[in-house]
Amino acid sequence: MQRIVVLNPKGGSGKTTIAVNLASYLASRQQLPVLMDYDPQGSALRWVKKRQPVQPWVYAIAAFENDGRTTRSFQLRVPEGTTHVIVDTPAALDSREMPEITRTADKILVPVLPSDIDIHACSRCIRDLLLVGKVRREDNRLGVIANRVRRNTLTFQSLIRFLHTLGIPVVATIRDSQNYVRSAELGLGVHEMKSYIAREDVEQWEPLIAWLQEPAGPRPAAAASPAPEGPGGQGSG
Repeated sequence: MQRIVVLNPKGGSGKTTIAVNLASYLASRQQLPVLMDYDPQGSALRWVKKRQPVQPWVYAIAAFENDGRTTRSFQLRVPEGTTHVIVDTPAALDSREMPEITRTADKILVPVLPSDIDIHACSRCIRDLLLVGKVRREDNRLGVIANRVRRNTLTFQSLIRFLHTLGIPVVATIRDSQNYVRSAELGLGVHEMKSYIAREDVEQWEPLIAWLQEPAGPRPAAAASPAPEGPGGQGSG
């Protein structure tokens, strides 16, 4: 069973969008994913409740709730046969909580938006994961997602240059697409939408899926993120 934590204390970075679309992808591939929603807003939980019976099964746990009638471990138990646990963390997560939530994570995904505020917040988040959470770069557990980007813009170029200074792989570059808005409204993922509508979005998930399948340890040289292109180029993720 693989445990994937989607984390960024900065609100609005797209954690839930990444989490639910990853669950959708896995479910559509005959896997048995569990969405563990730690965010008091309960957005991932609402997304699961919108899904129709004919859609691939996604199990959800309201981890933000505290039921005094049962133990915490019983509340967070997952069904037998679960293949993946996807943890949607809350905004404003305190750095002191990071060791507990990341200790058993096989992969940690940090989505970041192309803005000065978000870049600064991402820098602080990565620092806390390395220093407080004791996540080591060489373990290949930590990856950054450039989220809601518009290529060939100055903010995108600035974001990509910053991400490459971190020494953390940029495992995906996700465009700013209305398909994610529609998928949230319908309880779908982009992988479940008509191919002619979401083809570009689906293609952008391929490097992320490949990275999630990589084992722990140093990344193969061929899989390392290339350096960003100069002004006018698109960069890479």
